[in-house]
Amino acid sequence: MKLGIVGLPNVGKSTLFNSITKAGAECANYPFCTIEPNVGVVPIPDKRLEELTKLYNSEKTTYATIEFVDIAGLVKGASKGEGLGNQFLANIRETDAIVHVVRCFEDSNIIHVDGSVDPIRDIEVINMELIFADLETLEKRLSKVKHQMNNDKEAKVEYEVLDKLKAHLESGKLAISFERSDDDNKFIKDMSLLTDKKVIYALNVSEDDVANDGANNEHVKRAKEYAKANGSEAFVLSAKVEADLQDLDDSEKEEFLKELGIKESGLDKLVKACYKLLNLMSFLTAGEKESRAWTITIGTKAPEAAGKIHTDFEKGFIKAEVINYKELLECGSLAKAKEKGLVRIEGKDYVVQDGDVMLFRFNV
Repeated sequence: MKLGIVGLPNVGKSTLFNSITKAGAECANYPFCTIEPNVGVVPIPDKRLEELTKLYNSEKTTYATIEFVDIAGLVKGASKGEGLGNQFLANIRETDAIVHVVRCFEDSNIIHVDGSVDPIRDIEVINMELIFADLETLEKRLSKVKHQMNNDKEAKVEYEVLDKLKAHLESGKLAISFERSDDDNKFIKDMSLLTDKKVIYALNVSEDDVANDGANNEHVKRAKEYAKANGSEAFVLSAKVEADLQDLDDSEKEEFLKELGIKESGLDKLVKACYKLLNLMSFLTAGEKESRAWTITIGTKAPEAAGKIHTDFEKGFIKAEVINYKELLECGSLAKAKEKGLVRIEGKDYVVQDGDVMLFRFNV
């Protein structure tokens, strides 16, 4: 899973990136501090995997991962060359979703690029810059397709679809809200338009507001309403708290969060929001050599899940041995689970469930 992080300068974007990835991206209280895009890969915390590792005494534990790409803070007019321009947006075209960090805290010591805190205005500034970047991509594609129209019927259909999409973007709407058929979508998806990606809003609040999830913060209320109205996920975090957490071990983190009255870290909240928005879940494999989590789309059938491990597993799929991880842990071993009849044999039509521990049988 690959996520692009966007936001205005000084909203806590790079602080959040640093604390979650421990990548040490430069971070300071002035605009355009992040000049080159920063990339960090983070293991997704999974207690189920830790328990399976203990059960099997696995030599190796492999978590599912998220790759974060943090780009320079955008400003109004970036598409016209203001600030650093939109030159770095290409770095997030290949991401699965966008994490939009929004400032929801007041602090006179931290400059706001527009002079005041207003999350909806800030969101819309970024949206317009992403729209302008998409229009540039779209115009290039339309120019190319136009030259193919005389000899190609499909090119004519594509031009009509993309021309309608262009009008949609020019009216200030995001590509993701453009109504289309599956046939239309094949012309759109290959362009990896920025406004066609799903968005998770990370609402950055003060330490005081994070414990009650920003319940008394008007900026948070407005931003959450906006996210809901636009089919997006939103969660509250404090980039400062996340920064304080980054050098602590697991037990110290738990204690620190407990003292602040916080139930989950920002990373935990982000993972949940991502999985929900992108319709994802994990199945597990376990053994002496390795216990591992595999991320798949909800509704994936057993052969496709096997293909995540190796293409040969999918091609030669015969069957899968399946047990829920809780049942396996309660039994204490796979052998005991089999004795109790809890290990099921599933075929090609089995829809994998979150938390399934699977062993695939295949023949190539």
